[in-house]
Amino acid sequence: MLGQRLAASNESRRMPQVGKVKASSTAGRAYKGLMLAVVAAALAGCASSGDAARMLNPDPPSKMFADADALQSKGKFEEAAKKFEDVDREHPYSPEARRAIVMAAYAYYKAGKLPEAIAAAERYTTMHPGTKEAPLAHHIIAQSYFEQRNQPNRDQDATRKALAQLRTLKTRYPDSTYAQKADNQIRLCEDTLAAQEMEVGRYYLKNGNHIAAINRFKTVVTDYQTTAHVEEALYRLTYTYLALGIAPEAQNATAVLGYNFPNSSWYKESYALLQKDGLMPQVSQGSWMTDVMKSPKTAPQAPAPASPSAPVAKSPPPVTTPDWGTTTKGPPPPSTLGGPSS
Repeated sequence: MLGQRLAASNESRRMPQVGKVKASSTAGRAYKGLMLAVVAAALAGCASSGDAARMLNPDPPSKMFADADALQSKGKFEEAAKKFEDVDREHPYSPEARRAIVMAAYAYYKAGKLPEAIAAAERYTTMHPGTKEAPLAHHIIAQSYFEQRNQPNRDQDATRKALAQLRTLKTRYPDSTYAQKADNQIRLCEDTLAAQEMEVGRYYLKNGNHIAAINRFKTVVTDYQTTAHVEEALYRLTYTYLALGIAPEAQNATAVLGYNFPNSSWYKESYALLQKDGLMPQVSQGSWMTDVMKSPKTAPQAPAPASPSAPVAKSPPPVTTPDWGTTTKGPPPPSTLGGPSS
């Protein structure tokens, strides 16, 4: 009896252990099944219709580039731009990928998507400077900013960026087609920036902030000498320096104006301002103006006057600036021309 009870007890102890093993095995299979389902769901989520199509796209880069080019030929510029971007994204190391970046920028520009055009072109100039398509990329950036420039009384950030890109074309790629066409736009940008400096300078002058006004007029004389605004800037400097009692700099401004633009109506008015104080145009050694105006300058063709109070003189022939290191005499008196109002 005792032996039977012990056997039954041992059997009862073994029975639950078998059940635990079976339960554990079932749970493991269920866990693995669940994990497989999660992975499958994740893969299904990643493989959306668009992504899956791109992942399985059998087209070589040459065909993708040709398709994008065909879209561009049909005037579907935004679609073409995205297709060009696909070439670079799907085949980044192919020969077509590099050109696709700049073509995407061009297509965005043609579509009127200027921020996108700038971003794509800047990516190209960063990744592939000095390459065959680099002048085109700089040209796209320049034109995109150029088309966003404002009137002189508005923010000029786009104008400055356009000018920087145009100058890059002239200095780095002088023989490119785009550089050869940049001159006129450079003049327009410089004229707009000079006009803004003059407008702000006149505002400061009107409100009695003479130092701030001088800084604006000085920028025109220093940075934008070939614009039509330099004559008025020199006249305003004469007026402002006299208002501050700085006669030598006023005499300098009129002397520089007279030597470079002897027939200018602005020179006639500046000369008259000096005469009221018993002064004459005079070169003072060490003035910032004598350092700036050392090279011969050519007066540009003047645009139409912006307002009746700011007449524009006829363009004189080129005048050679004297050697400021030896000259101390002033220019000859102005001719009898009508002058601007102060």
